[in-house]
Amino acid sequence: MAEREWAEKNYYADLGVTSSASQEDIKKAYRKIARENHPDKKPGDKVAEERFKKAAEAYDVVGDEHKRKEYDDFRAMIRGGGMGGTGFTGGFRSSGTAGNFQASDFFGQSGGYSPEGGLGDIFGSFFGRGGNPRQSARPTRGADVETDITLEFREAAKGTTLPLQLSGEAPCNTCHGSGSQSGNPSTCEKCQGSGFTSENRGAFGFSAPCSACGGTGEIIEDPCVTCDGRGTVHRTRSITVRIPAGVVDGQKVRLAGQGEAGPNGKPSGDLFVTVHVRPDPVFTRSGDDLEVTVPVSFAELALGDTITVPTLDSPVRVKVPAGTRTNRTLRVRGRGIKKGDLLVTVQVTVPTNLDAAATSALRSYAQAERESGFNPREGWEGAK
Repeated sequence: MAEREWAEKNYYADLGVTSSASQEDIKKAYRKIARENHPDKKPGDKVAEERFKKAAEAYDVVGDEHKRKEYDDFRAMIRGGGMGGTGFTGGFRSSGTAGNFQASDFFGQSGGYSPEGGLGDIFGSFFGRGGNPRQSARPTRGADVETDITLEFREAAKGTTLPLQLSGEAPCNTCHGSGSQSGNPSTCEKCQGSGFTSENRGAFGFSAPCSACGGTGEIIEDPCVTCDGRGTVHRTRSITVRIPAGVVDGQKVRLAGQGEAGPNGKPSGDLFVTVHVRPDPVFTRSGDDLEVTVPVSFAELALGDTITVPTLDSPVRVKVPAGTRTNRTLRVRGRGIKKGDLLVTVQVTVPTNLDAAATSALRSYAQAERESGFNPREGWEGAK
């Protein structure tokens, strides 16, 4: 997160802790929010997804002691009147002269400074960015990639592994991603490998991408003839993707490091796979519970029986108690998706063609049923 956006953020509130919370308390708060709002646990829940993102962003700053100190110092500077929401409020002096500096004096500086905005450069100097070799003006990783796949219901329920072909930036095989024909880029002497050059103007320090190395911190004196020094080439590559068990329709699966290769040996981006699931002719699901409706006869419900029911693996035998009503759901523990259950709904199927023997037997039963006093509409509101 760029320091320029810290003015609008309250990372402690996003994590539900106070600014005096210990690092351990911050870690516990983040883990609790992440566990309860993870997209894999609440797929499609936009509120939970936003809560998860805010907590992750907050933890990235205040979960790191060095970044937290910079963030706290910056917030203290704002509270002390050093900077207003839209401009400087006169708390800074330059060359011994007081003045009210407007943000427009510093945002979007011209003259060779970063087009991303002057305020970011100012903050970079405040927080020592200009001399920090860990920072870079160029992208520090490759681009993220998104793709879609369609799975059968049972593949999504049980998990699967499948090949994917992706077209995009991949490491150059000639220079192994370095961009250098010899594989040994040189450290930029002008910026000492930081990617930035700094300049002081009175009380303010400004930094901009190094003009010698373009912000990479490295000079490639012998560019690779295959990739022209970029370290990447555009090509189609094949990867094997593992989809975890239990994914639902529309869910995104993140595969770290499987996106496009970063420039000049930088890490690859991530691959986000959106999963679409075809309906199954037998099963539906409710969370991790697997649902199936099984046709049964009246006799099986009235007298009780043991029926065979399909699952994602081998069939199971399910006991139907005598006197079970149609549309009753029976639960089989642990035979659903992952650790879910199998929910078996029994539904009476009425025969449409009976032979003479079956018809005679059924008439005899109907007579015996009436004589026993059984009335299927007893207690029904429509019978009143």
